[in-house]
Amino acid sequence: MTELQKNLPECVPHDPHPKKPKKVPPALACDVHAHVCGPRDIFPLVDNRLYNPPEASVAEYIEMLDTLGLARGVLVQPSVYGTDNRAMLEALAAYPDRLRGVAVLPFDVPMAEIERLHALGVRGVRCNIVDLQTGKGQLPVAGLKQLADKIKPLGWHIEFLMHVNEFPDLDVQFASLDVPLVFGHLGYVPTHIGQSEGFEALLRMAQQGQAFIKLTAPYRLTPEAYPYPTTHAAAQRLMDEVPHRLMWGSDWPHVFIKSAMPNDGDLYNLFLDWVKDERLLKTILVDNPANIYF
Repeated sequence: MTELQKNLPECVPHDPHPKKPKKVPPALACDVHAHVCGPRDIFPLVDNRLYNPPEASVAEYIEMLDTLGLARGVLVQPSVYGTDNRAMLEALAAYPDRLRGVAVLPFDVPMAEIERLHALGVRGVRCNIVDLQTGKGQLPVAGLKQLADKIKPLGWHIEFLMHVNEFPDLDVQFASLDVPLVFGHLGYVPTHIGQSEGFEALLRMAQQGQAFIKLTAPYRLTPEAYPYPTTHAAAQRLMDEVPHRLMWGSDWPHVFIKSAMPNDGDLYNLFLDWVKDERLLKTILVDNPANIYF
């Protein structure tokens, strides 16, 4: 273990007592963004990670889903494992009817590996642009195009962890990617920046049917305490302009956050405050996830 690894922050564990939601979700509702972590002696962490995650098992995740009344979930490969997707795949194997996955893969991944992962429940590839950015305002479009062409026959998507405000021509740079694109954390724009040109580009992509946007992790956009009031403007804008291109996720177990650990019941209730229409609630929680993941 290097000195840098010794000094990595240890993440606070998730709240093991989620509150019951104030309204029961519709049948087949799906949480589209969560992670499983550990055990560390079985699934080693990559050396260049930014944090040490807490133990967060698939059994604990399923317990959270059951408490909230959510039938399905999507596990997204966290950065701490790099391209070693084994922890996620083990979790998918334990609940093949309820869970799907989003893997992290190199751009030159063989087609045989993509087909193997598809059979195991993987339905997309995650690309961490926060770390992969090739230059100011530039994206690794050539590699992404190579990946998109491979995954298209299986109906997969590419999910991005990126601050869309850093890319004012996001829609132009991604125009050649002929697969669905999914963006986490409301576009991951810190609230002090506001709704930038990159956010407008994301809205255009959603309006044109190329992008889905996850209503996840408002606590990553602001240092405020729950209910994260400065995030509501962006959420309302998405509700007003691209309501049928949205999905919701818990971001369980909330790794590497700078504010107080949220309760998953509170996070779901905040989402309910954003969505007033019952038909739209079904679109966000059931229909869109079914089209992308199931």
